[in-house]
Amino acid sequence: MEPTAEETPALPPVVEAAWGLRERAPKGPRPGLTLPGIVAAAIAVADGEGLAAVSMSRVAKELGAATMALYRYVGAKDELLTLMVDAAYGESPGLSGRGLDWRTALGRWSWAERAALQRHPWVVRVPISGPPLTPCTLGWLEDGLRCLDGTGLTATEKMSVMLLLTGYVRNEVLLMVQVQEGSAASGRTPDEIMSEYARLVARVADPARFPALHEVLASGAIDQDDGPDDEFAFGLERVLDGVEALVSRRPGT
Repeated sequence: MEPTAEETPALPPVVEAAWGLRERAPKGPRPGLTLPGIVAAAIAVADGEGLAAVSMSRVAKELGAATMALYRYVGAKDELLTLMVDAAYGESPGLSGRGLDWRTALGRWSWAERAALQRHPWVVRVPISGPPLTPCTLGWLEDGLRCLDGTGLTATEKMSVMLLLTGYVRNEVLLMVQVQEGSAASGRTPDEIMSEYARLVARVADPARFPALHEVLASGAIDQDDGPDDEFAFGLERVLDGVEALVSRRPGT
C-alpha cells in the first residue's frame, strides 16, 4: 500500500536544497551566485576564522554580494550550517566491496571520518539537530553499514554500531581540538602541560586516598602527552573489539 500524503512527511527546505530539489531562487538568482559557491565561501570563513565568524553578512562580504541576495538560496544560518557540514564531509571513501574483512573496512572508515573532521574541525562544533539526511552524510552512513555485510548483525545492531563509532570519532576530534586550543591559549606545548599536570597532581593528591593515581604518576605515564594518533588507535581498537565480540556470537560468522 502506498503511503498517503499524511503519512509521508514533507522534506525540510534544507534537505531539498542539499539534494537539488528546491525550485529556482525566488525573484531570480543573482548573477554569479550559486548555492555551492555560497557554501564553499562559508566553509572558507569557518576554516580561516572559526565557526563563530560565520554569518550571512560575513559570507556575503566574502562573495562581494548583498546579504539579502544570499537569502534567495539559503533560508537561514542554520540551513547554511547543515549544508556546510555535508560539503565538509565530502564523499565517503567507499570501502565496502574492496575485498576487506568487516573489521578492516570499518576501521579504515573510522580513520577516514576522522581525517574529514580534522580537515574542517569546526564541524564538531555544529549542533546535531537530527539523523543524517543530506547526500554526503547519508553516503558515509551507507558505506559504514555495508562494511558490516556478512557479520550476521541485525539492521538495528548495525545502526547502533555506526552510532557508537561516529560518536567515538567525533568525541576524539573534539577533544583534540580543545587540547590544541588550550595549548595555544597557554603558550605551552601539550608535553609541557602534561608534565606540569603530573607535578600538580602529585602535590594535591594524598597517596593514601589516591593510591591508583599515584601508581600511574610513578610510572611516568602522564608526564608527557601521547600522540593523538596513538590515543585514537587505542580507543578505536577497543570499540572494534566490542563489535567483534558481538559478531562472534552470531551463528556462521
